[in-house]
Amino acid sequence: MSRLLAAGALAMAAGCGYHFAATDTSALPSDVTTIYVAHFDNHTRINGINEQLRLDIKEEIANHKRLVVVDNPAGADLTLSGDVSQETMLPTTFNSVSEPTQYSETVSVDAVLHDNKTNKVLWQTNHMTDTASFSTVAQAVIPTSPTFLQGNLRGRDIANMTDLQVAQTQQFLFQGQMLKRFARSIYNSMVQGF
Repeated sequence: MSRLLAAGALAMAAGCGYHFAATDTSALPSDVTTIYVAHFDNHTRINGINEQLRLDIKEEIANHKRLVVVDNPAGADLTLSGDVSQETMLPTTFNSVSEPTQYSETVSVDAVLHDNKTNKVLWQTNHMTDTASFSTVAQAVIPTSPTFLQGNLRGRDIANMTDLQVAQTQQFLFQGQMLKRFARSIYNSMVQGF
């Protein structure tokens, strides 16, 4: 009976269809080697967010070494295009006199991957969304958090800043990390065909 259960467990594990990162699970055609990342449109109030996202996507693709990023669409097997479609910022935490001490920023991205040879859409995502929360006053910043430590400021720097400086530096830091997450998610989804 125990051998039968063990055999059944092995059969289920082998047949579940899940592939781990050690195997090549790319949904991209095997003959494609180059990609052009087009300029993403920006439909938000944040100047340059689309270009920063484009740079982060190009860096993410280059880091994986599966595709070579090219600067000319005519020399590419694939073209990735899209837009930063929406941005919303809302206060989420307040002090005792109802002044905001923390904001939450949500950004949505649309992206499409075209096969330049067949002119077919290989992958598409609509309204991929991520959220970053950041503090606007020094008292609300947690300088020992891993996210804060990835930036180039330290607790003593924050303590000497005005609230406006704190808000801007924290928004810039957390927004940059959000764009890197977008780039990672876009690459992984695109390659795995999700």
